[in-house]
Amino acid sequence: MINNSRKTNKILILNIIIIMLFLSFSWQVHAEPNIPIPRLGLTIDEAENPQQVASSIQILFLITILSIAPSILIMMTGFTRIIIVLSFVRNAIATQQTPPTQVLIGLALFLTFFLMSPIAAEINQTAIQPYLAEEISDTEAINNALVPIREFMFRQTREKDLALFMELANNEAPEEIEDIPTSTLIPAFIISELKTAFQLGFILFLPFIVIDMVVASTLMSMGMMMLPPVMISLPFKLLLFIMVDGWNIIIGSLITGFK
Repeated sequence: MINNSRKTNKILILNIIIIMLFLSFSWQVHAEPNIPIPRLGLTIDEAENPQQVASSIQILFLITILSIAPSILIMMTGFTRIIIVLSFVRNAIATQQTPPTQVLIGLALFLTFFLMSPIAAEINQTAIQPYLAEEISDTEAINNALVPIREFMFRQTREKDLALFMELANNEAPEEIEDIPTSTLIPAFIISELKTAFQLGFILFLPFIVIDMVVASTLMSMGMMMLPPVMISLPFKLLLFIMVDGWNIIIGSLITGFK
C-alpha cells in the first residue's frame, strides 16, 4: 500500500511539473511583442508654397469628376437611348429576364464606348494631352473637352426641347448655339433622347403585338380559353426575331440613328 501511495504521489508530482512547463511555454509564446497597428489620420497643414495648394485643388477636382462620372456617362452620351431600346426589345418579345439585365447593361455600355470613341479621341487630342504637357490651363482643358460633347448633344437635341429649357431658365434667344449654356443643353438632350427611345420602342412592339393578336384570335376561335396565348406566341416571336436577324437590325439602327 505504501509503495502504491508513493507511486501515486510521484505520478501526481510529475503531472504538475508537466503542466507548469506547458503553461510557462505558452506564456512565452503569447508574450512575444505585438505587431504595431498603424494609425491613420487626416491632417490639414499649412502649405509651404502655392504649388502645393494648386496640387490639392487638382486632386479635389479629380475626385469630384470621378464621383459624377457615372452620371456623365449615362446622361451625356447615347447610353440612355440604347438601354431603353434594348429593354423595350426584351419586353416586346416577353422573354421575362432573358437576356438578363446585366447582359443588357454590358451591351449598352460597350455600344456607348463604340459610339463615343471618336469624341473621346478628340477630347484626348485637344484637351487631355495638351493639359498633361502643360500647354494649356485646367480651365482651357475643360472648355476644349466640352466642345465635342456639346456638338454631339446639339445634333441629337430637338429645337423644341431646347427652347423649353431656355424659356424655363428665363434666358434670351441666343444668336449662336455657342451662347447656349451647358446647364440648359443637358436636360434638353436627355428628354430628346427619352422621346426618341420611346418612339423606337413603339415601332419595335408593333410586329410582336400582331403576333399576339393572331395567336389570341386563333385560340379563341378554337375554344381554347384556358390556354395562355403568351405561351403559344412566344415561340413565334422568337422565330420571327431570329429569321429577320433582329439583333443585327436593332443594333445597326441604334448606332446609325445617332447624327
